[in-house]
Amino acid sequence: MTALDEVKIGGVGASRQRVEDARFIRGRGNYLDDIRLPGMLHMEILRSPLAHARIRSIDTSKAWEIPGVRLVLTGEMMAQRNLAWMPTLSYDTQAVLATDKVRFQGQEVCAVVADDPYTAKDGCEAIVVDYEPLPPVVNPRQALAPDAPIIRDDKEGQTDNLCYRWEVGDRDGTERAFAEADVVSRLKLHYPRSHPSPIENCGSIADYNAATQKLTVYMTTQAPHIIRAAVALVAELPEHMIRIVSPDIGGGFGNKVPVYPGYVASILCSILLGKPVKWVEDKSGNLISTGFARDMYLDSELALRADGKILAVRLRADTDQGAFFSDAQPSKFKVGLLHSAFACYDVPFGHIAAQGAYTNKAPGGVAYRCSFRVTEAMFFQERMMHAAATDLGMDQAEFRRINLLRDDQFPHRTAFGFLVDSGQYGKCLQLGLDAIGYQDFAAQQAEARSRGRRLGIGISTMTEPLGAGNSREYDILGIKMFDSAELRVHLTGKAILRTGAKTQGQGHETTWAQIVSHELGIPAADVTVEEGDTDTAPFGMGTYASRSTPVAGAAVAMVARKVRAKARKIAAHLLEVSEEDVDWELGRFYVRGAPQRGVTIQECAMAAYSNMPDGMEPGLENHAYYDPPNLTWPFACYIATVEVDPETGVWDVLRVVAVDDCGVRINPMIVEGQIMGGLTEAYAMSNMQFMTFDDEGNMIGSNYMDYLLPTAWETPGFELHEVTTPCPHHPIGAKGVGECAAVGGPAAFVNAVMNALADTRVRNIDMPLLPDRVWEAIQTGQDVSGAPPLRTA
Repeated sequence: MTALDEVKIGGVGASRQRVEDARFIRGRGNYLDDIRLPGMLHMEILRSPLAHARIRSIDTSKAWEIPGVRLVLTGEMMAQRNLAWMPTLSYDTQAVLATDKVRFQGQEVCAVVADDPYTAKDGCEAIVVDYEPLPPVVNPRQALAPDAPIIRDDKEGQTDNLCYRWEVGDRDGTERAFAEADVVSRLKLHYPRSHPSPIENCGSIADYNAATQKLTVYMTTQAPHIIRAAVALVAELPEHMIRIVSPDIGGGFGNKVPVYPGYVASILCSILLGKPVKWVEDKSGNLISTGFARDMYLDSELALRADGKILAVRLRADTDQGAFFSDAQPSKFKVGLLHSAFACYDVPFGHIAAQGAYTNKAPGGVAYRCSFRVTEAMFFQERMMHAAATDLGMDQAEFRRINLLRDDQFPHRTAFGFLVDSGQYGKCLQLGLDAIGYQDFAAQQAEARSRGRRLGIGISTMTEPLGAGNSREYDILGIKMFDSAELRVHLTGKAILRTGAKTQGQGHETTWAQIVSHELGIPAADVTVEEGDTDTAPFGMGTYASRSTPVAGAAVAMVARKVRAKARKIAAHLLEVSEEDVDWELGRFYVRGAPQRGVTIQECAMAAYSNMPDGMEPGLENHAYYDPPNLTWPFACYIATVEVDPETGVWDVLRVVAVDDCGVRINPMIVEGQIMGGLTEAYAMSNMQFMTFDDEGNMIGSNYMDYLLPTAWETPGFELHEVTTPCPHHPIGAKGVGECAAVGGPAAFVNAVMNALADTRVRNIDMPLLPDRVWEAIQTGQDVSGAPPLRTA
């Protein structure tokens, strides 16, 4: 017997085909809308057409008269049960169904339950709501103006629209650095509101059993255990009598982390009617009301020496929180991890001051493939780097090279307190420059300009803090952000793994099995992975913010090691030697000095149920809760080249080169798929995803005629490259990669267009860089803002 070939058995490093796809590509997935329960009723929600209005009255009489309508639920009915308002994940309150007034277009006003969804829709259309329109507010600077109407007048003592204030960094040291600077570079930016647009909308099926007093909710949630805790608090039901089941999910990207009013309403309807109640959003409802991303304004400054060294950074951020502060993010960080900006650069001083404002928009700000505002941090960072290099008259790559952390500077404490522990930043940058042909591009650009063509090149280098979970600093609603895994090896050597994470496309069923294979030598095909059922899965915080591999994946490795430790004792018993004389190689234990004498992990599993040592409990299983000692810090360099048509403002991508260092890659094929998907979303955010509001608070982008998603036709090709720097504290050296390209990619595209316009006075065009905005910038030589309200003149 010899050690197994890890790649052949599907362990870490194997490009193993996703086992989930066997059912997905055959149409055999088990999504929420596939679930049918006996006697199930259907709920639809009536939404407000106005962004801000007082509710004078609600007449539901016509809805009650429609045959098949079983219940018409209003905010007043919920208020009688103390359910009209619910807590959010950011310690605010949010209306479940409106009682006093509506605060954004699309807000939930009433719910109708009927025998089928069509009758329920008819019931919603029969409800008559008398609204008294109020002035709407559609951006934070309007909201914080002295004469702005108060949006959250439900909150005692709320005299303005300020949601929070937060700051971090060394204000005095930053001020001194700016006083010593040779050059100060300034830039104003707006990262527009965007939406994850998952293929499957949000939904739930609530099934309350009055006989057992148990509530089962099938739900499109990325965080089943957190939802269970929230439901227990809102519905005042014992947590052990609530079961949340999250089946296959058709995409989440953060959109399916929050608690939505539809969930709570369907639960109450099931309790009142004694039947299962199903609610599924339509596309407009999903786009107009569920968790958004971004919508942040930035005033930024960089203090620079003439030789290109950054002395300090100063940021002021204003966030548009919508009508309710419902961000799903660590409790103590009111603006997420925005202070991860410039973590890959050697910047001695920094200060960030941020504030959030209530506006007449749906609540949001964090969701969409982002580790708690890191997308904004990296976009602002790389747009500022581009502007600063331009102000200094320096080459873009050289400016970054001067300021990037060197290999000998790790571990590095940033100006905002993060500890960045590993990386090869210069190597990644150089690999990207060589791959794109950076040295030759200036000549190509000049030659094209002589023929009336505008070429541009954009660089974005970034590092993203992943795996929020060290309990010293990270919690949601006071619950520490650890994660968990349970592993049971059956007597036949097959295994079942359960985790507190929840896949929605990341490939957990494939990669978690590969980690078990790496640690135990059990072929990955012999490991079944289960997630998403709070009755069987260990408590965990769910999947979002690229926590899968850094935290849940680490828990999988740790539980496998616990199982291996017990198996070693069994192996010593079978081999009739002391445990100290037993060595391990992949798949087998053997006697030190006599490698021909060994037993396989499968033989140990059989013995755990049939021939265990005296005093040992039977079975081969264990559980692990993993509390990471630090965040993980993947690094990436994205470089794009574009051509801009000066006559129309249309720009086309010529090439995109991506260099990612995400530590050890569990499944290289899945990693490459994640990077390509993230770059596609980055391209979409920079080029076409347009979601904004007019001065009456109407959303422009509530359908896929206005909010464009890239197809295979528009999506450019991507050239992928790899550098590997193992994470020093992760059990298998992995860092995570799921969000990196979506986080770091947008700036590469925008910087490329700005580089193509370098001969103009234009410093910024807000995303998306629509052709009319680019054309306007070329014609006027002025920056073009995308901040709402939408200009109609």
